[in-house]
Amino acid sequence: MLQSIGLTQPIPIRRAPSRENRFPRLVAASRPTAACASCCLQAVCLPCGLGSTDLDRFDEIATQRRKVARGASLYRGGDAFDTLYAVRSGAFKSIGVSRHGDQKITGFYYPGEILGLDAISSGRHGYNAVALEDSEVCVIPFAQLERMALTVPALQHQLFKVLSGDISRDQGLMLLLGSMTAEQRLAAFLLSLSRRYQRLGFAASSFVLRMTREEIGNYLGLTLETVSRLLSRFRRQGLIATRQREIDLKDVAGLMEMVGHW
Repeated sequence: MLQSIGLTQPIPIRRAPSRENRFPRLVAASRPTAACASCCLQAVCLPCGLGSTDLDRFDEIATQRRKVARGASLYRGGDAFDTLYAVRSGAFKSIGVSRHGDQKITGFYYPGEILGLDAISSGRHGYNAVALEDSEVCVIPFAQLERMALTVPALQHQLFKVLSGDISRDQGLMLLLGSMTAEQRLAAFLLSLSRRYQRLGFAASSFVLRMTREEIGNYLGLTLETVSRLLSRFRRQGLIATRQREIDLKDVAGLMEMVGHW
């Protein structure tokens, strides 16, 4: 379960932040410069497993890319849903906002992963999706995707697989926050990032944290001070090495033993 916890240049459109939401709006969409068939993320993204003919059909659906500047919102809670977004580069966080204005990070999204799945049932987004760094997404109109999935079993299967992974992430977060110690939460988080980077074809034992320690703490239900203290303890124990945001996992087995039921 925890395994899931885990381009023409567009012209930016600048909008002033609304009173209801502090996050600036995103920049404009553009026509793609690379088809899904030639994309390095094809093997881990939504069109994974499609034949060449179906890939061409999928390209006719995903005709736009959208650049999102660091700190800008791809969409906000309450926005009407009609589109899924596949992360092409960069990274995002999803944020829930309470009635009192308290913010809770509910997930992080990396290249090849899909944003917006939570809104399919309600027709409105329940979270803000905010870029952790300058990022880009592929725009996938859901109505067209749904029609194609009805006639292409491989796409329907992959869509169900993506939906299942999204549910598993939610369940994994509940497990993290409900039954683990602070040490276990952080160890499980680092291991999950390791597996996500490995899935993308990168080194599993050495990667860069796209989020801040404060954001990690918010996600895991820990304070910034606790995250910093635990990272220091992990370094002293020889479990990890750090260089600013770079993380080297020195003792994966030790981290797994700490989690206990990885």
